[in-house]
Amino acid sequence: MKRVILASGSPRRKELLESAGIEFDIIVSDVDEDIDVSEPALLVKELALLKAAAVAKIQKQHALVIGADTVVSIGGNILGKPNNGADAKRMLNMLSGRAHQVYTGVCVVDSNSGVSVSMHQTTNVIFKLLTRKQIRDYVATKEPLDKAGAYGIQGLGGRLVKYIIGDYNNVVGMPVELLLRILNEEFDYKTK
Repeated sequence: MKRVILASGSPRRKELLESAGIEFDIIVSDVDEDIDVSEPALLVKELALLKAAAVAKIQKQHALVIGADTVVSIGGNILGKPNNGADAKRMLNMLSGRAHQVYTGVCVVDSNSGVSVSMHQTTNVIFKLLTRKQIRDYVATKEPLDKAGAYGIQGLGGRLVKYIIGDYNNVVGMPVELLLRILNEEFDYKTK
Protein backbone atom coordinates (compact mmCIF):
# COMPACT_ATOMS: atom_id res chain seq x y z
CA MET A 1 0.00 0.00 0.00
CA LYS A 2 1.28 3.47 -0.88
CA ARG A 3 2.32 5.77 1.94
CA VAL A 4 -0.03 8.72 2.38
CA ILE A 5 0.85 11.98 4.11
CA LEU A 6 -1.57 14.69 5.17
CA ALA A 7 0.14 18.09 4.88
CA SER A 8 -2.09 19.62 7.56
CA GLY A 9 -2.26 19.84 11.32
CA SER A 10 -6.05 20.24 11.28
CA PRO A 11 -7.66 17.85 13.77
CA ARG A 12 -10.85 17.96 11.68
CA ARG A 13 -9.07 16.83 8.51
CA LYS A 14 -7.30 14.11 10.49
CA GLU A 15 -10.63 12.78 11.79
CA LEU A 16 -12.22 12.83 8.34
CA LEU A 17 -9.34 10.90 6.76
CA GLU A 18 -9.39 8.35 9.58
CA SER A 19 -13.14 7.85 9.18
CA ALA A 20 -12.60 7.25 5.44
CA GLY A 21 -10.25 4.35 6.20
CA ILE A 22 -7.11 6.09 4.94
CA GLU A 23 -3.88 5.23 6.74
CA PHE A 24 -1.63 8.27 6.80
CA ASP A 25 1.10 10.23 8.54
CA ILE A 26 0.98 13.94 9.25
CA ILE A 27 3.66 16.40 8.22
CA VAL A 28 2.48 19.97 8.57
CA SER A 29 3.35 22.27 5.69
CA ASP A 30 4.68 25.70 6.59
CA VAL A 31 4.08 27.51 3.30
CA ASP A 32 3.18 31.18 3.18
CA GLU A 33 -0.59 31.28 2.64
CA ASP A 34 -0.63 34.96 1.71
CA ILE A 35 -1.02 34.74 -2.07
CA ASP A 36 -2.69 37.18 -4.41
CA VAL A 37 -5.60 35.23 -5.87
CA SER A 38 -9.09 36.72 -5.62
CA GLU A 39 -11.20 33.86 -7.04
CA PRO A 40 -12.06 31.43 -4.19
CA ALA A 41 -11.90 28.19 -6.22
CA LEU A 42 -8.50 29.08 -7.67
CA LEU A 43 -7.23 30.26 -4.28
CA VAL A 44 -8.03 27.04 -2.41
CA LYS A 45 -6.65 24.84 -5.21
CA GLU A 46 -3.43 26.87 -5.37
CA LEU A 47 -2.95 26.79 -1.58
CA ALA A 48 -3.68 23.05 -1.44
CA LEU A 49 -1.07 22.49 -4.17
CA LEU A 50 1.52 24.67 -2.41
CA LYS A 51 1.03 22.78 0.87
CA ALA A 52 1.18 19.31 -0.71
CA ALA A 53 4.12 20.16 -2.98
CA ALA A 54 6.17 21.59 -0.09
CA VAL A 55 5.82 18.36 1.89
CA ALA A 56 6.28 16.11 -1.20
CA LYS A 57 9.54 17.91 -2.01
CA ILE A 58 11.18 16.82 1.26
CA GLN A 59 10.14 13.15 1.09
CA LYS A 60 12.86 10.52 0.83
CA GLN A 61 10.32 7.68 0.49
CA HIS A 62 7.61 7.47 -2.14
CA ALA A 63 4.40 9.03 -0.82
CA LEU A 64 1.11 10.53 -1.90
CA VAL A 65 0.86 13.89 -0.17
CA ILE A 66 -2.55 15.48 0.45
CA GLY A 67 -2.90 19.23 0.79
CA ALA A 68 -6.14 21.07 1.51
CA ASP A 69 -7.36 24.59 2.10
CA THR A 70 -10.79 26.01 2.96
CA VAL A 71 -12.23 29.51 2.64
CA VAL A 72 -15.65 31.08 2.95
CA SER A 73 -16.90 33.44 0.27
CA ILE A 74 -19.74 35.94 0.63
CA GLY A 75 -20.62 38.84 -1.62
CA GLY A 76 -17.24 38.80 -3.34
CA ASN A 77 -15.33 38.72 -0.04
CA ILE A 78 -13.07 35.79 0.83
CA LEU A 79 -13.02 34.98 4.53
CA GLY A 80 -10.13 32.92 5.86
CA LYS A 81 -9.38 32.48 9.54
CA PRO A 82 -10.06 35.55 11.68
CA ASN A 83 -7.11 37.51 13.05
CA ASN A 84 -8.72 37.96 16.47
CA GLY A 85 -12.07 38.11 18.27
CA ALA A 86 -13.08 41.43 16.72
CA ASP A 87 -12.37 40.06 13.25
CA ALA A 88 -14.43 36.94 14.07
CA LYS A 89 -17.36 39.16 15.11
CA ARG A 90 -17.05 41.13 11.87
CA MET A 91 -17.16 37.92 9.81
CA LEU A 92 -20.12 36.48 11.72
CA ASN A 93 -22.03 39.74 11.27
CA MET A 94 -21.41 39.47 7.52
CA LEU A 95 -22.72 35.88 7.48
CA SER A 96 -25.75 36.48 9.71
CA GLY A 97 -29.03 35.73 7.92
CA ARG A 98 -27.30 35.21 4.58
CA ALA A 99 -26.11 32.49 2.23
CA HIS A 100 -22.42 31.97 1.59
CA GLN A 101 -20.19 29.42 -0.10
CA VAL A 102 -17.53 27.24 1.45
CA TYR A 103 -14.72 26.26 -0.93
CA THR A 104 -12.25 23.52 -0.14
CA GLY A 105 -9.38 22.76 -2.45
CA VAL A 106 -7.75 19.34 -2.37
CA CYS A 107 -4.47 18.41 -4.01
CA VAL A 108 -2.63 15.10 -4.12
CA VAL A 109 1.04 15.11 -5.15
CA ASP A 110 3.04 11.97 -5.95
CA SER A 111 6.43 12.64 -4.34
CA ASN A 112 8.32 10.45 -6.86
CA SER A 113 6.86 11.65 -10.13
CA GLY A 114 5.76 15.13 -9.07
CA VAL A 115 2.37 14.48 -10.68
CA SER A 116 -0.35 16.47 -8.96
CA VAL A 117 -4.12 16.54 -9.18
CA SER A 118 -6.01 19.51 -7.72
CA MET A 119 -9.77 19.91 -7.46
CA HIS A 120 -12.20 21.86 -5.35
CA GLN A 121 -15.68 21.47 -3.95
CA THR A 122 -18.24 24.13 -3.10
CA THR A 123 -21.04 23.92 -0.53
CA ASN A 124 -23.73 26.53 0.03
CA VAL A 125 -24.41 27.39 3.67
CA ILE A 126 -27.28 29.52 4.92
CA PHE A 127 -26.93 31.15 8.34
CA LYS A 128 -29.69 31.97 10.78
CA LEU A 129 -30.21 35.63 11.60
CA LEU A 130 -27.91 36.11 14.60
CA THR A 131 -28.22 38.53 17.49
CA ARG A 132 -25.24 40.50 18.80
CA LYS A 133 -25.39 38.39 21.95
CA GLN A 134 -25.25 35.12 20.00
CA ILE A 135 -22.21 36.36 18.09
CA ARG A 136 -20.51 37.69 21.24
CA ASP A 137 -21.19 34.46 23.16
CA TYR A 138 -19.94 32.28 20.31
CA VAL A 139 -16.74 34.29 19.86
CA ALA A 140 -16.16 34.08 23.63
CA THR A 141 -15.87 30.27 23.27
CA LYS A 142 -12.76 30.88 21.08
CA GLU A 143 -13.99 28.16 18.69
CA PRO A 144 -14.19 30.53 15.70
CA LEU A 145 -10.61 31.78 15.98
CA ASP A 146 -8.95 29.00 13.94
CA LYS A 147 -11.68 28.38 11.37
CA ALA A 148 -12.34 29.83 7.94
CA GLY A 149 -15.30 32.21 8.11
CA ALA A 150 -15.06 32.21 11.93
CA TYR A 151 -17.24 29.17 12.55
CA GLY A 152 -16.98 25.40 12.86
CA ILE A 153 -20.10 23.62 11.61
CA GLN A 154 -19.05 20.44 13.44
CA GLY A 155 -18.94 22.25 16.78
CA LEU A 156 -20.92 24.97 18.50
CA GLY A 157 -20.97 26.89 15.20
CA GLY A 158 -23.42 24.33 13.86
CA ARG A 159 -26.09 26.13 15.88
CA LEU A 160 -25.62 29.21 13.68
CA VAL A 161 -26.43 27.33 10.47
CA LYS A 162 -29.98 27.22 9.14
CA TYR A 163 -29.18 24.63 6.44
CA ILE A 164 -26.63 23.58 3.84
CA ILE A 165 -26.82 22.54 0.23
CA GLY A 166 -23.98 20.20 -0.63
CA ASP A 167 -21.28 18.24 1.15
CA TYR A 168 -21.16 18.65 4.93
CA ASN A 169 -17.57 17.31 5.11
CA ASN A 170 -16.51 20.01 2.69
CA VAL A 171 -17.65 22.63 5.22
CA VAL A 172 -15.71 20.81 7.95
CA GLY A 173 -12.58 21.06 5.78
CA MET A 174 -12.18 17.97 3.59
CA PRO A 175 -14.53 16.77 0.83
CA VAL A 176 -13.83 13.10 1.52
CA GLU A 177 -15.67 11.69 -1.53
CA LEU A 178 -13.73 14.00 -3.84
CA LEU A 179 -10.44 13.05 -2.18
CA LEU A 180 -11.21 9.31 -2.46
CA ARG A 181 -12.06 9.76 -6.14
CA ILE A 182 -8.71 11.51 -6.76
CA LEU A 183 -6.78 8.83 -4.84
CA ASN A 184 -8.60 5.92 -6.51
CA GLU A 185 -8.89 7.16 -10.08
CA GLU A 186 -5.69 9.17 -10.46
CA PHE A 187 -3.25 7.33 -8.16
CA ASP A 188 -4.74 3.81 -7.93
CA TYR A 189 -4.89 4.04 -4.13
CA LYS A 190 -7.43 1.78 -2.44
CA THR A 191 -8.60 2.25 1.13
CA LYS A 192 -9.05 -0.67 3.50
